[in-house]
Amino acid sequence: MQIDNINFNNKKVIIRVDFNVPLNKDLKVTDDTRIKAAIPTIKKVIADGGTAILMSHLGRPKGKEEKYSLKNIVYKVEEDLGRPITFVNDCIGDSVKNIVKKSEKGDVILLENLRFYVEEKNGDIKFAKALSELADFYINDAFGTAHRAHASTSVIAQFFPNDKCFGYLIEKEILSVDKVLNSTEKPLTAIVGGAKVSSKITIIEKLIDKVDNLIIGGGMAYTFIKAQGGKIGNSLVEDDYLKLALKIMEKAKKNHVNFLLPTDTIIADDFNNNANTEIVNITNIPNGWMGLDIGEKSIALFNETILNSKLILWNGPMGVFEMEAFQKGTVAVAKALAKATENGAFSLVGGGDSVAAINKFDLGNKVSHVSTGGGAMLEYLEGKQLPGIAAILN
Repeated sequence: MQIDNINFNNKKVIIRVDFNVPLNKDLKVTDDTRIKAAIPTIKKVIADGGTAILMSHLGRPKGKEEKYSLKNIVYKVEEDLGRPITFVNDCIGDSVKNIVKKSEKGDVILLENLRFYVEEKNGDIKFAKALSELADFYINDAFGTAHRAHASTSVIAQFFPNDKCFGYLIEKEILSVDKVLNSTEKPLTAIVGGAKVSSKITIIEKLIDKVDNLIIGGGMAYTFIKAQGGKIGNSLVEDDYLKLALKIMEKAKKNHVNFLLPTDTIIADDFNNNANTEIVNITNIPNGWMGLDIGEKSIALFNETILNSKLILWNGPMGVFEMEAFQKGTVAVAKALAKATENGAFSLVGGGDSVAAINKFDLGNKVSHVSTGGGAMLEYLEGKQLPGIAAILN
């Protein structure tokens, strides 16, 4: 059942959104990407004449903690939605039921942080049932938590056997990943960066069966370089993964995958923005120095591949982009992605750091899709069944 084919008139609709947004020390929202991503689904429900009951978690509270209360984000939700909402300082119980009962068509209600109850993370069926009693219909639009078997993301769905669907956000997430994994368009390029090979092994192995080009950047590149006998100085390395790195390269060769590693790197004599820097061949980093970004030659090599691609998946930065001295490679990849998209390619960006990078450089609206779920997107790409997705489909 697709959201566009449903009329929510007179329905109380409970929507699992992902409002787990970053807050500063004054408890103000610093990035409302996730809130904005849920707005189309909320608007559809209220435009039809339904009541939207929003539920989410925020942070990792231990019991009820004021700093994790969703009341802190009400102002931002109202701003992005363009209308007032009702905040309820609990998510289950009679007081919540009464407020929902008295609500009218077009009302939006935000429940308190689900994780103030341990039952949420434990996937407790009674807690899920108590949430379900607030509504006639269930929508899951929280892709960021779809890989968790929590009460509000998967357990609750069983109480709505014929009255459940995905919101627009999850629909788009699934379509985007499926397009990358199952399209016949070529060439397909995956750019995998980030600190560690260990955290990306499954995804790399899965991609080698699908892609034409695999670009490796970030801290993980040095493990591949060392595995081939290169000198990497004090760069980040996972010595336990050297053999596996060689195996991956061997598999890529066997599958005729163009496996691209950086050829040059910006090195520093300390892990800080004001360190002394040099550009050297990536296989010859002196002791006492560490690679913290890719160099100009690598940027040119990667850009050429990206601009000649029809489908592009980007997961993980090319360097320590949080520091201005080492953000050049990540900026270059983001810009190349934007240009390739403008030229007709389909580009999918996912994984916390890549999303942070593309937003930091204001290029999020220049790519085809920016995924809101880092871990969820990776697990979906890896071919794992996500509990939050399965609960709607079954």
